[in-house]
Amino acid sequence: MFKQHIIDNNIILSHPEHTAEIGLEWFDAHYWQHHNKIVGTKKGRATAWFFQHQQLTAVLRHYWRGGLIGKLLSDQYLYFSLEHTRVYKEFSLMSQLLALGLNVPKPIAAKISRCGLIYRGDIITQAISGAQSLLDILKHRALANDELLTIAQTIAHFHNHGVYHADLNINNILFDDTGQVYIIDFDRGAIKTPSKTWQQANITRLARSLQKELGRHQGMHWQQSDWHTFIDEYQSHITL
Repeated sequence: MFKQHIIDNNIILSHPEHTAEIGLEWFDAHYWQHHNKIVGTKKGRATAWFFQHQQLTAVLRHYWRGGLIGKLLSDQYLYFSLEHTRVYKEFSLMSQLLALGLNVPKPIAAKISRCGLIYRGDIITQAISGAQSLLDILKHRALANDELLTIAQTIAHFHNHGVYHADLNINNILFDDTGQVYIIDFDRGAIKTPSKTWQQANITRLARSLQKELGRHQGMHWQQSDWHTFIDEYQSHITL
């Protein structure tokens, strides 16, 4: 499914198509800046760097802690085993989802840098062509009805496969340039036995993110009837 090797005591995970060319420099944003390969950035908890390498456009993201503990440990995590690192879990999960034919970015490579009981991590995924987040769209225009239905169908499809998303929000739902919907950011995600309990928790989290952004951005193109349409379509495609 993916390759694993070691470079200078760093554990590298890679998609088989890219294993031969990946070096430690791939995980250094300054390297891509020096070679004028950075084609974009996205601010969140930390900066995601978009870079161009030959025919590949990819996104480099460093793992940072959030909340109060993040103020103390920033990007440091306790190392118990490779399989227990957040990096390995996310890269492995995305590889599984890709193999299932689900709309996720292709995982390109990941790095786990260990120092004693502490590790730090980075992940590189393929950029989605022409990607626009649901938030970006709603700040400029209303969704067409078929776009709203596609979002609902996509999330239901993931849930039917048992895909739990730890932070389903309107920044992590993207449209590509053909109108397909992708879901990104599977840190702390998992494949579980389908259950209404965690599926509803995902939907509730999505609803909270919508309300949060509606409070932040005046004039967002969203109304309560859109949510009802979304829920009706989602429920009609859930097989549980």
